[in-house]
Amino acid sequence: MESIPIIELLSYTLPAIVTGVVAYYFFNLHIKNEEGRRRYLLHKEAQKSALPLRLQAFERMTLYMERINPTKLLIRIIPLSQDKNDYENLIIAQIEQEFEHNLSQQIYVSDECWTIIVTAKNATIQMIRKANRSDRVDSADKLREVLLNDLMEKQSPSNAALAYIKNEVGQLW
Repeated sequence: MESIPIIELLSYTLPAIVTGVVAYYFFNLHIKNEEGRRRYLLHKEAQKSALPLRLQAFERMTLYMERINPTKLLIRIIPLSQDKNDYENLIIAQIEQEFEHNLSQQIYVSDECWTIIVTAKNATIQMIRKANRSDRVDSADKLREVLLNDLMEKQSPSNAALAYIKNEVGQLW
């Protein structure tokens, strides 16, 4: 006779336990779903406000790459004297000054893109220094001429960086 109260007790508690477990599972699932939805909405809102800043950074980096392109740089910056070393220093100072002006943009571009931009800057400076050490260069005007002739034969480092920047902007859409 004792088994009847245990069976009766189990008949009441077992459905209650199953119902409790199912309710817990569904409430837990609902809470996770709501948390994911909130996180998605926050991410979407943050992305909406960050996109213009990222695009502006890419625009500034594009402008920087265009400004340090040796063909445009040499046309824009004329020698102050015929001393080739003074002209080299002037050009490099302009490149570095422009770079420092845009330094904060690195937080809006990927690490890989920033590395390519820095590499293009350094390669441009190295190209100028190498041309200045050439035996063919004896004056500032000759340095300009040698650099421009070298660029007719090969692509400037800033063009490669520009291609990468354009590709990265294309991936934003």
